[in-house]
Amino acid sequence: MPGQRGWLGMRSATPDPMALWRLGLDGWMLWADASAVIALRTLRFWQPDAGAQREAQRMVNEKLLANAMLGWAMLPALFAGAAPLRVVALGIAHYARPVRANRRRLSARPRR
Repeated sequence: MPGQRGWLGMRSATPDPMALWRLGLDGWMLWADASAVIALRTLRFWQPDAGAQREAQRMVNEKLLANAMLGWAMLPALFAGAAPLRVVALGIAHYARPVRANRRRLSARPRR
């Protein structure tokens, strides 16, 4: 039927293999960056100083803000009737930016 959506809301019954591959790669990169941030923060928390306390507060604030803003980031796509793959891609991109920035910041050489 015309206008009927198939697999995951896409127009065809079969998914685009490249779109799935790209989504999987983006998800894997988010996982890898998040794992690195967890490891780097764990190392930072083992140093009982004011910097570790600031990092813990920053982590909690960033997580609360990122989760609160996720809905707003996806709202236009949801109202536009975007395919679920597009909505998932927006969610991954929403979290990937701050996670990547934290990985870069935490892995940078400390200033002396």
